[in-house]
Amino acid sequence: MKKIVSLALSAMLATTMVAGLASCGEDKTYTIGLICLHGSESTYDKNFIDAMKTAAKNKGLEDELTIVTGIPEGEECYDTAIDLVEKGCKVIFADSFGHEAFMLQAAEENPDVQFCHATGTMAHTENVSNFQNAFASIYEGRYLAGVAAGMKIVEMHKANTLKESNYTSTAKDNIKIGYVGAWPYAEVKSGYTSYYLGVKSVLAEENLGVTMEVQFTNSWYDEAAERSAAQNLISRGAALISQHADSMGAPSACEAAGVPNVSYNGSTASACPNTYIISSRINWVPYFEYMIDCTINGKEIDTDWCGGLGTGSEYTDESGAVVLTELGSAAAAGTAEKLVEVRNKLKAGTVNVFDTTTFTVGGVILTTYLADVNTDSAFTPDTESIIDGVFAESKHRSAPYFDVNIDGIVDLTNAS
Repeated sequence: MKKIVSLALSAMLATTMVAGLASCGEDKTYTIGLICLHGSESTYDKNFIDAMKTAAKNKGLEDELTIVTGIPEGEECYDTAIDLVEKGCKVIFADSFGHEAFMLQAAEENPDVQFCHATGTMAHTENVSNFQNAFASIYEGRYLAGVAAGMKIVEMHKANTLKESNYTSTAKDNIKIGYVGAWPYAEVKSGYTSYYLGVKSVLAEENLGVTMEVQFTNSWYDEAAERSAAQNLISRGAALISQHADSMGAPSACEAAGVPNVSYNGSTASACPNTYIISSRINWVPYFEYMIDCTINGKEIDTDWCGGLGTGSEYTDESGAVVLTELGSAAAAGTAEKLVEVRNKLKAGTVNVFDTTTFTVGGVILTTYLADVNTDSAFTPDTESIIDGVFAESKHRSAPYFDVNIDGIVDLTNAS
């Protein structure tokens, strides 16, 4: 059993470290530390910050939480983790992929402290007992967001409000959409592919096709680049835009152009009242509460935790780790009912996001695929990931490893 030191609040007044700044004051012992790549200006980091504050409050530990923001993916992460250890934190969570190696180093040097990390790939192979990874089957949320987008596209097609440039053919049977991606990593590819397949499933019911162009910014957070990418996709004829990038760049470009938008990590309804449809996100509250409970009670934390859809029947159910926001004013009629229908099929297993009969690669249905699950420096494919006709995303490890380039999705980086 891991050594757990019970902590008591200091009776003396103290200060906390918030937004990356340590204030002057007397020392205080903390239970929980959160390390963020950016601050609340990033929709990605804000999702973690809000969830951790909620979890700490729910556990009566809001005064024992310290949040450090603006920590790059370098030695600064290690230094911050060690500083939090010295402040007495018994469980420390970092939210960005590039933090992982530095969190692992800190874990190896501090076996009495729990180190947890989002989106990482190393915990299940490194076997460091106090280092854990966590993620969620967000591809299911992305798929559902794609269903909502598909409903909007069908509505616009039937109302004849799409432009000629939104179609890829004179027959008007294939519609172009766009996607702003941060990096060409498996996490982003898994997300935009599941989203695309959700859109495709709805359009197929109307005998329509869809082509999605993807433009990468090569940054998790670059508002100017994300806005520019969205504007370029719109100029190329995208009828609707979604994203896996962390600023308001793409949604604001959509609002300015009057193009429907599906965001990520939270609602953009207030900033984009005329174009916002829906957002999917990971709800980190269940994991954070679990992580805190295990630490306080001396229990093992799962090495590689993966959360899923909640137990409720409504599409907005937040009991699980994969959630959708309320629909925006731009959503098509009937979308809520469709989302409930598809969500129930996902939970029942009658619909699988990566059913290999629903997509092709070079015109061929995949029957076998080795994915890079046990990551090494060469990213060597090592694990068969098609099981019973479905790509088994997040089954071999929590972090996504779907990196297949399927037909119908065009990477503008390599497009002629």
